[in-house]
Amino acid sequence: MLDRIDEIFGFFVGKLASVLFYKIGAFPIIIIVLLLGAFIFTVYFKFINVRGFRHSIDIIRGKYDNPRDTGQISHFQALTSALSATIGLGNIAGVAAAVSLGGPGAVFWMIFIAFFSMSAKFVSATLGQLYRRINDDGSISGGPMYYLSIGLKEKGFNRLGKILGAMYAIFIIGGAFGGGNMFQANQSYELFGKLIGIPSYLYGLILATLVGIVIIGGIKRIGQTTEKIVPSMVAIYITASLFIILTNISKIPEVVSLIFNEAFAPNAIYGGFIGVLITGIQRAVFSNEGGVGSASIAHSAAKTDEPVREGIVAMIGPFIDTILVCFMTASVILITADNNPTYQDAVGSKVKFAVGASMTSDAFETTISWFPWVLAFSVFLFAYSTMISWYYYGDKGWKYLFGSSSIKIYQILFLSAIILGSVTSLGNVMEFSDLMILSCAFPNIIGCIFLLPTLKEKLNEYWTKYNNGEFKVYK
Repeated sequence: MLDRIDEIFGFFVGKLASVLFYKIGAFPIIIIVLLLGAFIFTVYFKFINVRGFRHSIDIIRGKYDNPRDTGQISHFQALTSALSATIGLGNIAGVAAAVSLGGPGAVFWMIFIAFFSMSAKFVSATLGQLYRRINDDGSISGGPMYYLSIGLKEKGFNRLGKILGAMYAIFIIGGAFGGGNMFQANQSYELFGKLIGIPSYLYGLILATLVGIVIIGGIKRIGQTTEKIVPSMVAIYITASLFIILTNISKIPEVVSLIFNEAFAPNAIYGGFIGVLITGIQRAVFSNEGGVGSASIAHSAAKTDEPVREGIVAMIGPFIDTILVCFMTASVILITADNNPTYQDAVGSKVKFAVGASMTSDAFETTISWFPWVLAFSVFLFAYSTMISWYYYGDKGWKYLFGSSSIKIYQILFLSAIILGSVTSLGNVMEFSDLMILSCAFPNIIGCIFLLPTLKEKLNEYWTKYNNGEFKVYK
């Protein structure tokens, strides 16, 4: 029965991929859009990802937090809510999948695109703040659906804004079901569910129940939950990663060399240069959501009267998520490769297949025998935090399209998708997740390009005030 469900789902995903991942030459058109968008944003704003980095740290630690500013959550809570949707299985299972499908060279392209994705995060989060709407109950609605429709209307492109806003809402709902939900259930079951020995459908049912308890509370409860879960889980994971890296520090030059060489002269079994490049970009964007615009939904709820300030906070996300955490995961996998049977099976096969969290778990086990138990529990919590954050993203997309009256339907579908994700294969789940999440970038980036002059004006005003010391310091 479960195999039949997976077969039907795979057929549906295949048909969807032929439309949404249409190729120009060897490149899916969505990959071209992502690359162009990230480069344009970075150059247009004069490398804001570099010059705003230090200021971002000051904001996150609460230096400019005015309790009277409009919003529902702090800058730090907004960042952790956004990071809870990115840091987790994208770093643990996603990196392993990148290595198994694209080889070590895919890691280079993950880091490369993440640097430019920081600017894309800045753009979407700032626009999310700039065009957010305060609802009658005090809650906040924001994100690409709103800045695409409202912002483009102001520019005289009303119809285009409505079309792009509706497209985005559809894709973000799909992303909530896929990468934000099914992928999390699938890979957390792979480690945690199998470890405790329960059937996949039962695991999905239990996880759906636990998610349902939190999502009813809205963004405030989500923010309160993620600010506790995310930092502690990240700390545990990074500590274990650093232990393996530092105890094998002599191997790091070899690892870096392997990643770099395979990025430009990859083994043919990984699809050559283009195949490795595409794999790296797909896994990076899946992990950090740069250019996708989803994080702007969480950042829209931050307490601030300075939209640019939240954009500067948001751009730290890809740095933490991909440049730091994903590189650590890749280093652990490659350092322990010779003693990792899962890695050897994946790279030794002529037929490429996706290997996720199990490869990373086995990598840690080679050095820390008991750590798979800790990692399994961490994966469960990562998956849990990601699900509740992505529920919120899909919730805003659903309300944008259908209003609040039918939200129960979305909740039922979302919780049902958890069970579906736990019983289907990784390959089908990952392809569906990529289709939905990456497709969000198309309407988002196209629309953002029209709004760049407005954003540049706001950034120049903010940066002048910052350089002149006009902002009040609270901490």
